[in-house]
Amino acid sequence: MQWLNALSTRASLEGALDEVVAQLQPQLTGAPDLGIVFLSSAFASEASRLVPLLREKLSLPVVVGCLGHGLIGMKGAENQEIEQGPALSLTLGVLPGVNLRPFWLQEQDLPDLDSPPQAWSEVVGVDPRENPHFILLVDPMMGGLNDLLAGLDFAYPGAVKVGGLASGGDAYHLPLFFACPGQGNRPNRGQGVAGLALSGAIALESIVAQGCRPIGRPFRVTEGERNIILEIEAPDPVTEDLVTCPPLVSLRELVQTLSEKDRELAQNALFVGVAMDEFKRALQPGDFLIRNLLGVDPRQGALAIGDRVRVGQRLQFHLRDARTSAEDLQYLLERYGQNPPSPGEIKGALMFPCLGRGSSLYQQANFDSNLFRRYFPQTPLGGFFCNGEIGPVGGQTFLHGYTSVFGLIKALPLGEDRNAP
Repeated sequence: MQWLNALSTRASLEGALDEVVAQLQPQLTGAPDLGIVFLSSAFASEASRLVPLLREKLSLPVVVGCLGHGLIGMKGAENQEIEQGPALSLTLGVLPGVNLRPFWLQEQDLPDLDSPPQAWSEVVGVDPRENPHFILLVDPMMGGLNDLLAGLDFAYPGAVKVGGLASGGDAYHLPLFFACPGQGNRPNRGQGVAGLALSGAIALESIVAQGCRPIGRPFRVTEGERNIILEIEAPDPVTEDLVTCPPLVSLRELVQTLSEKDRELAQNALFVGVAMDEFKRALQPGDFLIRNLLGVDPRQGALAIGDRVRVGQRLQFHLRDARTSAEDLQYLLERYGQNPPSPGEIKGALMFPCLGRGSSLYQQANFDSNLFRRYFPQTPLGGFFCNGEIGPVGGQTFLHGYTSVFGLIKALPLGEDRNAP
């Protein structure tokens, strides 16, 4: 197996393609089976030309990709994050023993949420017995994305799903590139998802860095409605006894115990983490799904968050800043290196960071990709800055914000079932 990437910042589309192909072709040990190509918004008006031009230079059975406001790729042996200006990032895969199943779905194609798993696997066109993993590239105007993620989890519960929402260009017309036998070279246009299922001698593992740190203590929802938390059970800050109160009361008491810097941060970077394991006693970073705090009701002391709540859920307030984001990603990279989910050699990686990260967050270029390189120095990395990031937390797949999602590609011995005991 080979997984290669090259990045070009040439100002013409033809020149950028010539450069990346010239870098990658001498490294190929066989005919590539897959091309994943991300194109910066500077080339948005030329997006329809990309797949035909690429296939003139390389015989690629499957091509997927999308527009990105910024791109990630390899310049020689170095990672680079190009956040402005023209750029093209091309990943090529030589994938013996790997089955590739590209698919294109729009909202009207999705089964009803009450449908059985078979309905979802039929519309995707992939048998769950193949044990696939998924890369998902989504038009941000597509409706029903959360339903799609829930449906894929329902039909393929053991599959890792990573990806992101296209960014840059015309907000109402973001092409998602999709080409495979019988589909021609045209990029799909319209509000949909370009998906790729990978199965066989390959594994896909994920690192989801949400960039937050917890403050205070976890608390439990005792009354809620839709996305509104009305009452919680939380430790009394003095006696440590469990007491029930409106969540805003508990939040105000917590803010008083914070440092001056954290109190300032809580004014505009306060989030709520939802514990994904109801039974885990010692919660750690990575155990929470981070959601926005949408508003407060001072009269009732209620809080509204960017997700549904239910009685019994454990929540915890979180803060986000550049230092926290860096520490969170470093912690997760270290934890993965010490306890990888499965054996196997990492051949490459895809990175899906939020537009709100990068130099605007860290005040320096290439931060997340360079931190990744510190732990995976030989791993080719490609990707794009997203309008929303897709990745799993606690075994379920979610749409995130302000997150960096990494998909790690592993080679398995030919014929090995990655789910075998």
